Amino acid sequence: MSTAPAQGRLVIVVAVLASTVAFLDGTIVNVALPQIANELGGGLPVQQWVIDSYTLTLAAFILTAGALSDTFGRVTVLRVGLFAFGATSIACALAPDSTSLIVLRALQGLAGALLVPSSLALIASAFRGAAQTRAIGLWSAWTSAAFIGGPVLGGVLVDTVGWRWVFGVNVLPVVVTLVFLALLRKEQTSRGGKVDIVGAVLGALGLGGAVFALIEQGQLGWTHPLIIVSALIGVAALAGFVVWEKRSPHPMMPLAMFRVRNFWVGNLTTFLVWGVLWLGVFIVPVFLQQVAGYSGSIAGLATAPMTVISLVISGAVGTLAGRWGPRWFVAIGPVIAAAGYLWMTSVSDPVNIWTSIVPGVLLVGTGIAITSTPVTSTVLNAIPAAEAGIASAVNNAVARVAGLIAIAMVGTITGGVLDYDAFRRVVVFVAVVMVIGAGVAAFGIRNPIATSLSSAQTPAGQPS
Repeated sequence: MSTAPAQGRLVIVVAVLASTVAFLDGTIVNVALPQIANELGGGLPVQQWVIDSYTLTLAAFILTAGALSDTFGRVTVLRVGLFAFGATSIACALAPDSTSLIVLRALQGLAGALLVPSSLALIASAFRGAAQTRAIGLWSAWTSAAFIGGPVLGGVLVDTVGWRWVFGVNVLPVVVTLVFLALLRKEQTSRGGKVDIVGAVLGALGLGGAVFALIEQGQLGWTHPLIIVSALIGVAALAGFVVWEKRSPHPMMPLAMFRVRNFWVGNLTTFLVWGVLWLGVFIVPVFLQQVAGYSGSIAGLATAPMTVISLVISGAVGTLAGRWGPRWFVAIGPVIAAAGYLWMTSVSDPVNIWTSIVPGVLLVGTGIAITSTPVTSTVLNAIPAAEAGIASAVNNAVARVAGLIAIAMVGTITGGVLDYDAFRRVVVFVAVVMVIGAGVAAFGIRNPIATSLSSAQTPAGQPS
């Protein structure tokens, strides 16, 4: 697809803004949870479900959203998602009680599912080759900044204007994105055809049932009837999804894409690295508040260097990966991030953030910035542009489900009590899994055949 320079820049702006609100809402709420529980009541279960209800629906419906993006067009799906996300954000900010907030957060996650695959697919449809990798670099820089910087902004809002503004703040980027979206030409690339309703239902049930079981087993245990039924429904639905997609004349997720080496290796690397990254981003602010005794703002600011590094170097990494190929970037980045988490094992009582946390955060931020763009471009360049929506959705679903699994393991790793030794065990676990992910990338990813910068609009090369 040929894209004029002005339209290309507009595509990147729209894609970044649309994804940013969804990524930001995945982490900005974390530091607001104590204040939410104090005002609305419900204790720890309410705090968990304010986070989990959003993540659950987003993970369950993101594959469906990717298929809708490929069928009806990215611009159309983005517009619907933005209106829905803005409306549910306002409703969350006005929630009168904890039950209402949890239900509204679930609806907000459903709207968020429409944003991420469509925005990234918009880039994949507009650019190919080296130009696509550079564009993904900019997208990765800003969305990673939103994901990692969420606790920083959340801490500031909670300590100044109150927890309701962690939802209200979404309105501004939503409105701005809708304005830019109105200036964007409707894209030509779309699969068209029928919507795979059976596949959509089976995929949502499968991911939803499995994720619900993973979330709640920490409180109820694997032998609880609700967990057993939920897990069985999830597994059965996922098995049915695979069988259906093999036979469907219009599959929501063409299974042939998993025969492409870079696609499945890229997703396996994502599962390992991003799963434990979610765990790392979760555990550091919680440890600094609950064990080290720092405020929400300070705990959030301690992770700020990750955001700054992502913004500074992700674009350059995207350019270099487009020129030299993604393989060694994806292999080296997680090792650097692992070194950062191992640095954090030096914590002692009292915690000195500047010597034991910030240097580690700097290394983690550098490693993730080196990894993010190349692994995303690896997945998207392996698949035709017409299926970029579902390819992006698969990659995002893999990352989020992996994060849920990793966070669900916190209790097992810590032994149910978060203290200094438990924190060290968690960050060592994160580091080990990141190194495993690096090994998968080093041995599995194949760099595409080199292309000149002038061939940016041609399909990606086959693995060499």
